Amino acid sequence: MAVYSAAAAVLAGVESRQGSLKGLVYASNFKNVKQLYALVCETQRYSAVLDAVIANAGLLRAEKKLRPHLAKVRQGVSRNEDLLEVGSKRGSASQVPRFVRVNTLKTCAEDAIDYFKRQGFSYQGRASGLDDIRALKGKCFLLDPLLPELLVFPAQTDLHDHPLYQAGHLILQDKASCLPAMLLAPPPGSHVIDACAAPGNKTSHLAALLKNQGKIFAFDQDAKRLASMATLLARAGVSCCELAEQDFLTVSPSDQRYCQVQYILLDPSCSGSGMPSRQLEEPKAGMPSPERLRALAAFQQRALSHALRFPALRRLVYSTCSVCQEENEDVVCAALQQSLGAFRLAAVLPSWPHRGLGAFPGAEHCLRASPETTLTGGFFIAVLERVEVPR
Repeated sequence: MAVYSAAAAVLAGVESRQGSLKGLVYASNFKNVKQLYALVCETQRYSAVLDAVIANAGLLRAEKKLRPHLAKVRQGVSRNEDLLEVGSKRGSASQVPRFVRVNTLKTCAEDAIDYFKRQGFSYQGRASGLDDIRALKGKCFLLDPLLPELLVFPAQTDLHDHPLYQAGHLILQDKASCLPAMLLAPPPGSHVIDACAAPGNKTSHLAALLKNQGKIFAFDQDAKRLASMATLLARAGVSCCELAEQDFLTVSPSDQRYCQVQYILLDPSCSGSGMPSRQLEEPKAGMPSPERLRALAAFQQRALSHALRFPALRRLVYSTCSVCQEENEDVVCAALQQSLGAFRLAAVLPSWPHRGLGAFPGAEHCLRASPETTLTGGFFIAVLERVEVPR
């Protein structure tokens, strides 16, 4: 990353007439002068194209800390064809709306809508489809057509300083990320495991569905992420969650503490290849190496097979923010085969437009999401349910 920052500084110096391109490169004290000089020359060569790509993608609006020259050199491409592909991906990612989940532990959608209206926002009612959401602009907002507690604002709407967000009444959460808890649908009083819980948005959604009645066992082995999650849950008013700094794979299904667990949400570590923020920030973040994919998929398959061993389990949601088949359909297929017919894929949301890849019979029951097809981040969801044994 140091070469990008150095190149950005050289370009800024050239633009402000602090010296010549070559002179500023050699005065930069950067160790690999040839590498820096080549990067600056290529960036300047395609400057007009890069300016258009960055403007059309809304990159600087989405990443306010990114300086214009740094945005140029971080595209990481060497051909005009690649620039066009980058612009297309960034454009799709930058058009994902701002989804806002109303935290029903603290308020209700009607009150949140009234609050925004008093602030000068124009409420457009419940969206009838994606076209209504695409047309959003300015200070207009909608109610999502699928999730009754989800508000939809135009892309790049910044609500981080909004008093309702600061007070935990609102959760800034992509629509696709809201689907796992919604589809798990644990009724109040249930015992639930959130297997890889941090940063905690899905956990807080589960608590809202439970109405804080029942128990959520939330696991994560990263102490820092778990501490941040505890802060998030406290702000959201969650009181039914028991946090544990523990690798889910070390949790024993035969432990009596979990004998009543009928619902598990498994959202394991993944490549993040579907995350719009990564697409905007890192051109190659969405293309994990084959070696990394194999390692991630192996872990995900172990975690899913482990989750299916909990004796009282009735329903499980497996989800990732990856678009890679290796982390999604392939993992689910392997786990179903290992379950020896004890579990099957549930047919959910038949009207959802983006389905699982045809990697195995029944994969169409899985859900996929993307900026292009659902106006959300890239996501994958599979709902597994225990097969009832005839008596």
